[in-house]
Amino acid sequence: MSITEQPIKSGERILPLYSSNRAVDCAAYAHDASHYLIHPQALIRANDLDHIANILTSATEHHIPVTFRAGATSLSGQASGAGWLVDIRETQTGIEILNNGAQVRCQPGALLRIVNALLAPYGRRLGPDPASEIACTIGGVVANNSSGMTSGHLRTAYYTVRSVEFILPSGTRIDSAAIDADDRLRIKEPELHAGLTRLRDTIRSNPHHVETIKQQYNMKNTMGYGLNSFLDADRPVDILAKLLVGSEGTLAYIVNVVFDTVPDLPYAASALCIFDRIDQATDALAALDEAGAVALELLDAVSLRVSLRDKAVDDFLQGMHVDTHCGLLVEVQAETSDQLDNYVDQMTRVLGGLPAWLPTPLTTDASTRAMMWKTRKVLYSAVAGNRQLGTTPLLEDIVVPGPALTKTVLELQTILDKHGYIDPVIFGHAKDANLHFQINPRLDDKRELDTYEAFTEDLVELIIGYNGSLKAEHGTGRIMAPYVERQFGSALYQVMKEIKHLCDPSHILNPGVIISDDPKAHIKDLKTYPQIDPAIDRCVECGYCEPICPSRHTTTTPRQRIALIREMYLARQAGDHALADAIAADFEYMAIDTCAADSLCTLSCPMNIDTGKVMKGYRTARRAGRTQDLGKGLADQWGLAQARLRDGMKVANIIPNTLIHAGTKGMRSIIGERGRDWIPEVPHSMPGPGRARTDLTLHPAITHQIMHASAVWVPSCVSAIFGAPDQKGGATDALLSICKHAGISMIIPPQVDKLCCSTLWASKGLTAGADQMRDIVATVIEPLTDDGRLPVICEASSCSHGIEDIFSQNEAIHVEDATTFVAREVLPRVTIPMEKKIARVVVHPTCASIHMGIGDDVLAIARAAARDVIVPVHAGCCGSAGDRFMLHPELSEGATSEELAELESLGPIDWYLSSNRTCEMGLTERSGKSWRHVLEALAAVLANL
Repeated sequence: MSITEQPIKSGERILPLYSSNRAVDCAAYAHDASHYLIHPQALIRANDLDHIANILTSATEHHIPVTFRAGATSLSGQASGAGWLVDIRETQTGIEILNNGAQVRCQPGALLRIVNALLAPYGRRLGPDPASEIACTIGGVVANNSSGMTSGHLRTAYYTVRSVEFILPSGTRIDSAAIDADDRLRIKEPELHAGLTRLRDTIRSNPHHVETIKQQYNMKNTMGYGLNSFLDADRPVDILAKLLVGSEGTLAYIVNVVFDTVPDLPYAASALCIFDRIDQATDALAALDEAGAVALELLDAVSLRVSLRDKAVDDFLQGMHVDTHCGLLVEVQAETSDQLDNYVDQMTRVLGGLPAWLPTPLTTDASTRAMMWKTRKVLYSAVAGNRQLGTTPLLEDIVVPGPALTKTVLELQTILDKHGYIDPVIFGHAKDANLHFQINPRLDDKRELDTYEAFTEDLVELIIGYNGSLKAEHGTGRIMAPYVERQFGSALYQVMKEIKHLCDPSHILNPGVIISDDPKAHIKDLKTYPQIDPAIDRCVECGYCEPICPSRHTTTTPRQRIALIREMYLARQAGDHALADAIAADFEYMAIDTCAADSLCTLSCPMNIDTGKVMKGYRTARRAGRTQDLGKGLADQWGLAQARLRDGMKVANIIPNTLIHAGTKGMRSIIGERGRDWIPEVPHSMPGPGRARTDLTLHPAITHQIMHASAVWVPSCVSAIFGAPDQKGGATDALLSICKHAGISMIIPPQVDKLCCSTLWASKGLTAGADQMRDIVATVIEPLTDDGRLPVICEASSCSHGIEDIFSQNEAIHVEDATTFVAREVLPRVTIPMEKKIARVVVHPTCASIHMGIGDDVLAIARAAARDVIVPVHAGCCGSAGDRFMLHPELSEGATSEELAELESLGPIDWYLSSNRTCEMGLTERSGKSWRHVLEALAAVLANL
């Protein structure tokens, strides 16, 4: 249901491609991290390489533009196009570790974060380390020739890609690592082979060309095509492979690349140096670089002022008053602790001779280092988040030769001031003389657009005047395409145009990117940010939220949900009600119903936007009047309702699950889409009921006197309704057994059957019922805490999170998950011999455990119970979302697909563990394996002592 499957008509021919030209899909995928907005003709999700080759040849034949899309975190307009937008994230995600981690082969849809996670056990990582690591893909890393804070000039994608396999628009597929690769290129593509040979010889025979290219590529440079390829490689196929790095999808489709990896140095020390003036900071760069700094991050005076808006940073910098100050964040890294000690000694001597103030000395302390880096990393979110609503955040990057850095910063500040840009932060990789700056113009205001255009002209003159590059990291895209010729000169620009024509004679691949004859291309197709809802207006559509979203493979992502809200608003403002209605018709299912509302998106969002909460608001809006009253009534009678649910589970437990599954699935097909958000599709693995919560009060570990209790335990109603797979007590019995073993007593509220964490109501938008239940819980629980002495605990992490929210405004009440309680109170009291432990377990972190920060506690319990504990690299929200895995099974199926595929490669596993009953149920249904609470594993081991 996530996408229509219909052929696209092109001329008289119908192309047999799985595709969608629905308004909702084209609108959602039109948005990327840049300030450009181009709606595609159709969205195509690539199936396999044959499918991709077919797309290319068909597009070539019919002159249809093609843009390949992966992470879409690029800032310069490379990831959108007006023709076919081909999403390759679904199938092109393969990663293969080679030569014990020395190399890695990656497909373009693979996430950089995942690649590095898989390389970590080998002590290796990729050289490029862009700030967008959590969301960017290998396709973007290669296409934009990514670098980063510690990559320097020689660990960029260009210098670390060993080989490239690619498909040309003609359909020719070549792997540059193959022995016969050059012969294959010559035979299959004779004009391309001959043309590259001719260009190579022409460039090498012209001393001026050679000198210009060496000067331009002696620094980070992502402007135009990488002409250094003609100097660094001899065979045409190797030249082409290098040209593809940084080509931004304009020359060929990259099938996969093989990277040479770099050491992932485990030891590091950092220092933040504050100078009175910027020239003092830049004058210190050479000595710091020579002393072994791997990172030298510059923060100008405005950057420091902006950073100080964060209270934690302000405290760290002791509330300093910033005038003309400048900061340098210095870091050294080493392979061993002894090596780091040597670096620290050497760097400390250098730092001692600088005219700088250090809030703390060069340090290895993790929390202090994190604060220093926060000073640097909060800049984007601080400026973008505090910008005037309706403005567009433009984060740009430039690079100049090192000796010109000081003058460039000062003159850039003057130019920014001249054009009226207030508080435009300037920061960046001073080690590489690579600067970033951010401005926030209104691109829907003609006067501000004219100002931006004039500013761009001044910027170009400044950077080219210092023989710098207008793009160091972010790629040429559309924003600097009109200026490539000015930077390189007409002759070398003509070489670039010929490269494009040789590879892509029909000019179908990402037209308008890198090569453009339109001098105004950079100020066309601009995206604006309308003011619609304060909860989403600050969104910059960076896409950092997408990899963590459980519906990313099924319907839409947080970025796309917000994009669709904006699209509907703008369509109605423009009077295009037909378009707005077409998007709205699919928005209910694509955005609202299939949002897990786990709010993990807020953790990866630089603006801290909670799209899950926004979608719950939409659910509330459609649950008006009578429905809200029913929700409130359910909260009032929850004890009775819960008993009836348990009775129903008892009856259902008698009937074979296959019959119940078929019956509910058939009922859902009859009632239609809207009713499916209420009536569940009972899973094949539906368990029987759990133990009634009042029965738990009879256990020896339960006391009825507050003075003897160590905690107030609110057993989850979910555990009472849904029992464990073996029909035993599951997590509730496990917690009781563990506490009895440790000699710990807990108290259970006498009205426990009436209590719930309120998540059931909140997730469905039943706000009246949620408020009612919160009041009931607060009234019952607070008197039992002995004025806050006793923590309130629950054995289901999502319920713990819900109860924590209920008491969030009451500082006297401390709520924690049962795993935290057990890790603190029980684990220090027990010793488990290695031979008594479970051999091998997998742990799936839940969304609530991530929100509550209890991951270490969950793992501590797992490691106490098992010899080998594995957390899947692809672990993320399982999409169970309470009952949503039964209401929309496709959500959890998409959410768990990568994680479950990873589990199949792990070999024998004894226990599959999590910390929340409905997550365990959803994972059991999807994987066919029995998932249990981590407390059950510990209880089982303790029972065997």
